[in-house]
Amino acid sequence: TDKPRPVLTVSPSWLSPGASVTLNCEVEHPSAGWSFYWYKAVPDLSEKSSSYELLPDGSGTAQDSYIIHGQTHTAGYVCRAGRGDPEYHTDHTQPKFVWSADVHSAASLTVSPDRVQHFTSDSVSLTCEGNFTEWRVRKFSEDGRLYSDCRRMTGSTCNINTSKSDTGVYWCESGSGEFSSAVNITVQITGRSSSPVWLMVGLVCGVSLIIILLLLLYRCRQSKCKSLFFSCCIRELFTTYTLIIHTYTCILIS
Repeated sequence: TDKPRPVLTVSPSWLSPGASVTLNCEVEHPSAGWSFYWYKAVPDLSEKSSSYELLPDGSGTAQDSYIIHGQTHTAGYVCRAGRGDPEYHTDHTQPKFVWSADVHSAASLTVSPDRVQHFTSDSVSLTCEGNFTEWRVRKFSEDGRLYSDCRRMTGSTCNINTSKSDTGVYWCESGSGEFSSAVNITVQITGRSSSPVWLMVGLVCGVSLIIILLLLLYRCRQSKCKSLFFSCCIRELFTTYTLIIHTYTCILIS
């Protein structure tokens, strides 16, 4: 049978440089006698995974929590539990990450265009920077999944034609085991109605056309040639009315 796997939680997920990070390792059926083991995840690009390094004093603790003081950069962690004699160990947890926007780390991630919010079908470049030759870009998605492969990686740059599923937290990992600063990217579905500029333009145009329509009505009422009312004025009114309807149709579509 498969070994049980604990669940690791980290708090906070985003940190200020130098803040403390608390790790909690939760077993499925908590009881006395469990020991806990705490590891740092080290990127291994050759295996497209990570190796684990035991944290200081992180071997066989009686407490199911572990505090890391003075955390400065993005990092990944795992834990596992053991009990009995000889000791039985659970599987390692899925890695959990703490993210830092600190740009003074040995590696960094830059986004072009440089903004948090993007729209679907935008072209976005994620560039890993630092004195390293190998890189991978990782993403933690909205649904809690971890992705390791960039669809279009050229050198140290990952190019994305954004879709809604590209929303998430991104960071770089080097072949030397370094983590870059992390960037939160939000992708919104493109909608012309989201532009307040076009709404304002449409509103101004609509009001202007209504004013023109009222002026034409006034001119027709003041016309001395009543017999020409239907042949002239109504034709102008109909043309203007059609133009107004067309304008509002365009506004609604946009």
